[in-house]
Amino acid sequence: MTAAPLIQTESLCKEFRLGSDTHTAVADVSLSIQRGETLGIVGESGCGKTTLGKMLAHLTEPTSGSMTFDGTQLLSLSRTRLRQERRRFQMIFQDPYSSLNPRMTVQAILAEPLRTHGVNRAQRQERITELIDLVGLPTSALRRYPHEFSGGQRQRIGIARALALEPDFIIADEPVAALDVSIQAQILNLLQDLKQRLHLTYLFISHDLRVVEYISDRVAVMQSGRIVELADADELYKNPRHPYTRQLLASSRA
Repeated sequence: MTAAPLIQTESLCKEFRLGSDTHTAVADVSLSIQRGETLGIVGESGCGKTTLGKMLAHLTEPTSGSMTFDGTQLLSLSRTRLRQERRRFQMIFQDPYSSLNPRMTVQAILAEPLRTHGVNRAQRQERITELIDLVGLPTSALRRYPHEFSGGQRQRIGIARALALEPDFIIADEPVAALDVSIQAQILNLLQDLKQRLHLTYLFISHDLRVVEYISDRVAVMQSGRIVELADADELYKNPRHPYTRQLLASSRA
């Protein structure tokens, strides 16, 4: 028997009003993500992949459709119940500098989600120490501010913040796009290691097909707000079926 997916969407849509016009960012997306899987979402800028990620993180409300997380229909939850569930899914953002408050030390940045969710002071400190170690930074980093770190180090801090509440599901939106290639590899390896150690499930969003191939179990290709192809990573890269997928692969190999 196949296990029930951790994440499932049905006919998910998101429309934005632009003056008198309506722009459809995500159109009729149905997908599932199994527990412990990394699903890669790839496509050109503006295809809707970030909007899809924000809907799954419940940072953007869908216009229509449904989202189920571990058997719970998220869109029908009360505000209190949704707040409880949100501990279990977190987001890593593309720009590690703009996503971190420059006026807060790393200690304060990591403490914030814990304090918001009612973790007491002693437990907060213990968890913060665990987090900074998990992402490979020294405890001395806790006293410093975001501008004192390199881009790769800042992204490690962003990852630590996403892990603070011990989530099951991480939405990573272009998490290595702003980094040098050598640093990209370090962050990707860190994400892979954390996935195994903490039994995480990932949605990994990127425009870079090589990065997506490296980290993903399955890959969904988005074009103009729709998923046009979804397959195991090995199969998709060896035998792309949709013309748009073939176009993307040809461009990445040129």
